[in-house]
Amino acid sequence: MTTNNLQQQHQQRFPGHEEQFGEAESSQGSGPWSNETNGPLRALYRHVHRGNWDETENYLRQYPNAIRVEIEPYGGTALHIAAYTGNLKVVEELVKLMSEKELEKEDSVGNTALSSAATAGITKMAECLVNKNRNLVTFANKDKKIPLTVACLRNHKDMALYLYSVTPVEFLCHDNGIHGSLFLQCAIRAQMLDIALDFLSRHKNMTTAKDDSIANSNALMILSAMPEIFPSGNRPGLWQKWIYSCIRLPPIATPNDNFRIYIPDQSLSGSRNITLQVSSKLRGFAINLLTFLGIKKIYDLKKIHMYSDKILRCMCEHVSELDFDKVFLQADIHKAFDCAVRNGIVEFIIEVIKSCPIMMMRKDDNSRNLFMSSIANRHENVFSLLYGLETSRSFFVYLKDDSRNTLLHLAAKISPLSQLARISGAALQMQRELQWYKEVESIMNPTLDVPNIHNNKARELFTNEHENLLVKGEKWMKESATSCTVVGALIMTIMFTVAFTVPGGNVQETGYPIFKDEKSFTVFIVADAISLFSSSTSVLMFLGILTSRYTEEDFLKSLPTKLIFGLSTLFLSIAAMMVTFCAALIIMLNQRLEIVILVVLLASIPVTFFMLLQFPLLEEIFVSTYRPLLNKKMKRWY
Repeated sequence: MTTNNLQQQHQQRFPGHEEQFGEAESSQGSGPWSNETNGPLRALYRHVHRGNWDETENYLRQYPNAIRVEIEPYGGTALHIAAYTGNLKVVEELVKLMSEKELEKEDSVGNTALSSAATAGITKMAECLVNKNRNLVTFANKDKKIPLTVACLRNHKDMALYLYSVTPVEFLCHDNGIHGSLFLQCAIRAQMLDIALDFLSRHKNMTTAKDDSIANSNALMILSAMPEIFPSGNRPGLWQKWIYSCIRLPPIATPNDNFRIYIPDQSLSGSRNITLQVSSKLRGFAINLLTFLGIKKIYDLKKIHMYSDKILRCMCEHVSELDFDKVFLQADIHKAFDCAVRNGIVEFIIEVIKSCPIMMMRKDDNSRNLFMSSIANRHENVFSLLYGLETSRSFFVYLKDDSRNTLLHLAAKISPLSQLARISGAALQMQRELQWYKEVESIMNPTLDVPNIHNNKARELFTNEHENLLVKGEKWMKESATSCTVVGALIMTIMFTVAFTVPGGNVQETGYPIFKDEKSFTVFIVADAISLFSSSTSVLMFLGILTSRYTEEDFLKSLPTKLIFGLSTLFLSIAAMMVTFCAALIIMLNQRLEIVILVVLLASIPVTFFMLLQFPLLEEIFVSTYRPLLNKKMKRWY
């Protein structure tokens, strides 16, 4: 590393210290980089930063006290620098030369060398430090983060597993569990759910224990803000759902009190067991293959869902044991519940209500219960819970919020942008808005359609809120129909011409095609007819879209249905056109197999591309149009 590069790194990591660095460059014997007793500290920094132990050792022989000196402007000792930069050899040798007390020295931000090692994520480095001084695991920096918490924040799983195994449980739980709560929150955020479950199953009180930060949060609140780790927060495709259902995972073992998880780093590079090395490589190849196919991602997702369910149930067991004052005044469960409703985590909502039934009547700051909030935030899986209440369902239908909005008023408002962005195209967004309005309208009594505090009835509010979306939906539909009409008309023209230009020509005496008795000719003429008829149907469907009235009701069923038939028949016409082309070549080439196979493979390329590009849209339109928005057959869940 050159001096210029070293200076550039310092300017990036320590803005405002450029002057100090320059001073060190100009003088070996003065400035913050030099000391009469400890020598030119710039040289020590350079040796340690590069991981050059031989040069570092020679330097320390000449200046033995430099090992304890804080090197400015970095703000830490040589050990801090070696740990932060991940130089394991230097760390191991420096630890041998230092006492236990010296290892506890903190840098300018309060980090010990173990915290720096946790930032780097090298487990063997942490083992070296902890074996010399086990108390290092309990040292917190100025942000009140212990090394275990730092490892979770940096998303170093192996480091977190090791530090969790050596950090005293008594320390994590003392002083109202401040450190334990912060560690648990960081582990959940980093999706290290196995570690979180192991700790939580032993100390369920950490569910509601709060950290000492400005947010004053707890693990339950963090869990309520992570819909991605629950099944309700994921929307896999059809084939992903099938793979997900086929995956079988072993049950999660309940940890005992005498064992805490730790998986050491087992490197096989030095192993003499050939069988073990070969099996490891085969396993790595299998994992890479499953990753490429996307199966490993689905496997990991199902594993996350399993752990999140266990963690949630463990937390709710603790919540059920709390009295009323602790639930609302100390644990802030109502805040976590409101957050889960906003994020649509139906699993969280069900378990919390089962453990604390009073939450069913919970209202947020706008005096909205969970069903009103689910409409406002467009979470159909949460609103479907209403159908599982049976007799008590009618009680929630008549409620109003602070603005005297009924359920229908909330359905009339436009969806949050985050929810609209999940739907392709303005036309489908308009369709989804109409579906919400119609579903809520079906359970409302017509006499309840009264003005809100702004003197707006629900239907008027819907029209005003969706005026711009209606215009965008019309534009999207017309542009899509116009593009597809051009393609369909072109195919129709070609196929009509091909029908009268048969390969091989006709017999002059009879006028019939020469190859009319060949099977390939039959395939040719049938495929041509299918392509012609389907392209004609497709053009007519898209013309129907272009000439539609584009009222609000048209977006519910009429326009999407026409688009489904139009895209389906267009795809059929393209596929049939390729079959027609292949059959014609087979006739002309006198069934030469090697060329026929090549032609068929090439002809399948455009069909495949069209399917890959348009089928996801076609699937989304079909599901959005014909699949019920709400689960009205939901069984009683409470």
